[in-house]
Amino acid sequence: MSDILLLTPLPGWAIPLDEVDDEVFAGRMLGDGIAVDPTDGTLRAPCDGEVTTVPESAHAVSLRAAGGAELLLHVGIDTVALKGEGFEALVREGQRVSAGDPLLRFDLDRIARGARSLVTPVIVTEPARFRIVERRSGRLLRAGDTLMTLREIAAAAGSLAATGGAATGSLQIALPHGLHARPAAIVAQAMRPLRAEATLSLRGRTADVRSAVSLLSLGARHGDALALRSTGVDAGLVRGALERALAQAASVTEMPPADPNAPSARSSSPAGVVIASPGIAAGPLARVAHRTPEISEHGAGALVETQRLDEARARLAARLRRRAAAGGGVAAEILGAHVAFLDDPAILALAYRHVSAGRSAGFAWREAMNEALRALGSVDDAHFAARADDLRDLELQLLEELAAATGSSAPTLPAGAILVARDLLPSQFMALDATRIAAICTVSRATTSHVAILAGAHGLPMLAGVDASLLDVPEGTTVVVDAERGRVEIAPGPAELAEIRSRIAARDRASARSRVAAALDCRTADGERIAVWANVGSAAEAVAAVASGAEGCGLLRTEFLFLDRKAPPDRAEQLAQYQAVADAMAGRPVVVRTLDAGSDKPIPFLAMPHQDNPALGLRGIRAGLWRPDILRAQLEAILSVRPVGRCRILLPMVNEAAEIEAVRALVREVAPGVGGDPGIAIGIMIETPAAAVNAARLAAHADFFSIGTNDLTQYVLAIDRTHPLLSQGLDALHPAILSLIHSICTAAGAAGLPVAVCGGLASEPAAASLLVGLGVAELSAAPGIIPAIKDAVRQRTLAECRALAGRALEGADAAAVRALLADAMAGESQ
Repeated sequence: MSDILLLTPLPGWAIPLDEVDDEVFAGRMLGDGIAVDPTDGTLRAPCDGEVTTVPESAHAVSLRAAGGAELLLHVGIDTVALKGEGFEALVREGQRVSAGDPLLRFDLDRIARGARSLVTPVIVTEPARFRIVERRSGRLLRAGDTLMTLREIAAAAGSLAATGGAATGSLQIALPHGLHARPAAIVAQAMRPLRAEATLSLRGRTADVRSAVSLLSLGARHGDALALRSTGVDAGLVRGALERALAQAASVTEMPPADPNAPSARSSSPAGVVIASPGIAAGPLARVAHRTPEISEHGAGALVETQRLDEARARLAARLRRRAAAGGGVAAEILGAHVAFLDDPAILALAYRHVSAGRSAGFAWREAMNEALRALGSVDDAHFAARADDLRDLELQLLEELAAATGSSAPTLPAGAILVARDLLPSQFMALDATRIAAICTVSRATTSHVAILAGAHGLPMLAGVDASLLDVPEGTTVVVDAERGRVEIAPGPAELAEIRSRIAARDRASARSRVAAALDCRTADGERIAVWANVGSAAEAVAAVASGAEGCGLLRTEFLFLDRKAPPDRAEQLAQYQAVADAMAGRPVVVRTLDAGSDKPIPFLAMPHQDNPALGLRGIRAGLWRPDILRAQLEAILSVRPVGRCRILLPMVNEAAEIEAVRALVREVAPGVGGDPGIAIGIMIETPAAAVNAARLAAHADFFSIGTNDLTQYVLAIDRTHPLLSQGLDALHPAILSLIHSICTAAGAAGLPVAVCGGLASEPAAASLLVGLGVAELSAAPGIIPAIKDAVRQRTLAECRALAGRALEGADAAAVRALLADAMAGESQ
């Protein structure tokens, strides 16, 4: 391919990107290029091509050059804030243009008064595909002069593009709060095992998908469609990997569930105070403030400071990973995002640039974070402003690591403390003893902050946006936080305090009754025993499950050990994880599902052949038997868990009895070598219509059934559960699904096999009695919903459950069944 010649789009002084007063452009977050300080107000096309984006503010234009290069021409710095004032677009998206054609007109004087700078970067947004072989900077250029020359990078052996090509597409953001910190980190991590480079573009911004910070700078909100372009050997895999990452991010609760009895959960009071987490508390005030270590600007040389920075990052990452593994839940997700930011290529590029200029590691890190924060600050969205907390937090943590201040002790809190802070960073909260905290108040109103999420996860009332005068109240003063009415009372009188304490006691009694009930065996109203187990993916989740009343682990997902790796985990690594879960379950049974690879869980090191429809291809037990070496190692690890007999084996996506017998043969082969039980219970997931219809025959070879309602529903209704238009019709309460569940239970009952449901339907309290009525004896649900599941089962006798199931089986569709269940629950509450 011939070189691409780019002409100067407007007359002015050409300068290197390094000299642009903007961290996004100077740090090459959007790509490489040159900037022009203009002397004329007409922006012209630098080459022949097609207009791909013109934002409403008309301050920038994106072009696709005839040679394929993607270009961004951005007039001025921070000009998006002008909201189009002084700009006039002369072209539209999709329009073909020739070199020299006018694209935008702008008022030089108006822009100069309202923006930080008129400097106009001309960016090649695909540095992995095109490199600049010649550029003219440091001189005065006329419009039409040669600005730079691009050359497509050859597909050299071993390069990302060696055997791949390019792929394009789009990604829809369904996340309620948009592409904020945790989802951005998850998306960036999804790219790590892929041999490809990719960018996402939105409203004139383009981001490197490997950089979470760059992704945050897109300001992608709920409902936005992002343009995706990928290149490299695995270019064709990028879109699927990112879609799964977004789906994973969507499965994480964005905010803690509101208390249904709280009238204004997460709402503003008349005074503007926001209920970030509902509840009531009273206790002594304790202030928390930021600690910023002193740092020197000048370093001891680039090599020394680079080493200091890298070693501090490694130490901090290791500590964060240990805390994530120990804490689990929401804290682990937040800490995981922080670990991802430590390796973020955009942040590191900024930091290394400062180190190369003679700055100390601490100064370089602080400046890099400040530049990234300014980039986020240009996004006009409160949710993304709140995400800046993560970067501020990480800035502080690494500065403390560099200053060897990590041993500084957290403040000692009085029992039942009311934390008061201007704002509170997640690491500050996690360093405190949460058992001594009764409530939190912040002057900041960022209710989407991670501290608000942590507060909800710990059941702590939290008010955001309180009056700053609360910071001046002496420590130890009794304060009442009413996060049901959105009020703070300072030094209340005896009568007011007594009334508040009475309300708190009533809530505590109700909570205690719920915990006690959850810890008891689950039985129907007439005493029929129904086991309620938990679906977990880690030891930390197992601990939470036991605390919620789980009677066992009905589904241990093992995929977390295999994803995003270049090689499979060995037996020792797997055993450590399975043993930790078994220990956390404290004597309760643990059902371990073997690797469910394929479809929505591709494993890079498996090197599966191309599949036009992975959901119908090499997945589940098929993939395991296709790679018996990996399956063998996993079986050895499961059989090595002590005490012997603690675990059971669950096989995914079974269709044939031969698949069960093949695994039994492997178990008999490996069990003696690891001291395991060759007769270990082996169950199967019923996830396909074939398995459901053939349940009676499969029952002769399996020891138990576990129905995966998610996949079963997808296959029976022939609806892809990731389909943007059809997935809303994917409802496991469809009478066709219920009829299959009933027939599976009937077949299993005749063979004396227990039947569990571990799919999403088991985590719906409204469906619990219905499933019992269909013949299900075990429900394996999300840990947090277990108390509600048990409570729902206890409301009816077995006969009433069967009667409800009979009416549901006669329903016209899923909506009719849901209406039936809603009426039934309403009747219970009366």
